[in-house]
Amino acid sequence: MTQVRHVLGISGGKDSSALAIYMSQKYPTIDIEYYTCDTGKELDETYEVIEKLNSLLGKNILQLQAADKSDLPPFDHFLTLYGGYLPSSISRWCTKKLKLDPFESFVGNDPVISYVGIRGDEDREGYISKKPNIQSIFPFRKNIWSEDVTAKVLSNSNRELILSLYAELPTNNKSDRFYEVLSQPISMSFNLIQKLNLLLDCDVKTFNHLTFKYLKTTDYPLSKVDYFPLIDNDEVLVRQDIFNLLDDNGVGIPNYYKKIEFEVNGKKGEYARSRSGCYFCFFQQKIEWIWLYEQHPELFIKAQAYEKEGYTWNQDETLNDLIQPERMTQIKEDYIKRTERNAQKNNSPFLLDLLSEAESEGCAACFI
Repeated sequence: MTQVRHVLGISGGKDSSALAIYMSQKYPTIDIEYYTCDTGKELDETYEVIEKLNSLLGKNILQLQAADKSDLPPFDHFLTLYGGYLPSSISRWCTKKLKLDPFESFVGNDPVISYVGIRGDEDREGYISKKPNIQSIFPFRKNIWSEDVTAKVLSNSNRELILSLYAELPTNNKSDRFYEVLSQPISMSFNLIQKLNLLLDCDVKTFNHLTFKYLKTTDYPLSKVDYFPLIDNDEVLVRQDIFNLLDDNGVGIPNYYKKIEFEVNGKKGEYARSRSGCYFCFFQQKIEWIWLYEQHPELFIKAQAYEKEGYTWNQDETLNDLIQPERMTQIKEDYIKRTERNAQKNNSPFLLDLLSEAESEGCAACFI
């Protein structure tokens, strides 16, 4: 069999950190290469998490840097090449140049299984490599497979092949129902997501074994391994499980997630950062910019220095506009109102739950 590499990127955020711990403890026989892509613009708390994980995993976390021969930090190097054009949600050159390109250079053309820490309570796949030699696996989710694999397994054009592969699997008391759903073709009234969810609700392990058998007929990296232990796992991990993993193993929650109380016009609120990534990330909410201004003023000043006419981190206002007293008051008041509404809707008083909305945006390569 061709040697397949197993890799796991650690952003310094809670989810990828927890995934590294989870995989090392639950699947110690998988020889995983851990890496992090350093932009040179991370929060100190991010580097602290990486150092803790280095000790816990018993493996060195390889530090990848784009433009490693440049005299400038990676972000500044590419910002210069782009003529001062700051990245944005419609031009995420930072993710491509600082995260994906170093990763793809690191793995080269080797067949690679890349483990991604998107949780079971998230509905996204994120911005990840699409190179054919890199196959993404999502261990925390009920469906560990990527969208492209799932689409092929459930496509009408592959239905006969899939049914024949299913006939080779052992039967159980769920087999009749599983076969009934599997046999039903995708249609206007029965879409792929509905079919997938019904199959997973019926029997996750059977779906995993079936998908693995299908992959053996393809050129995906997993076609080159005899056995893949994750197909026998049906665990689903959500946000609280992540925090438990980090706490139980002494890594703890990165400090930027920890809520800090503020007061505005007699009303109290709590804020924190909702994600890892560069301190000036354009995906930040306005309240997170205020958090940066008040908790890390030296970094806020550095972020301000990148702005110039026509190039700002926020589409609708500059950082200087954002920290004017009246504007800061408005942002804080709006945030308190929004968290109160969300708390009532979600029946949760915890800021970490209220931040779930913010986690739904952004790039998986940067923020998990």
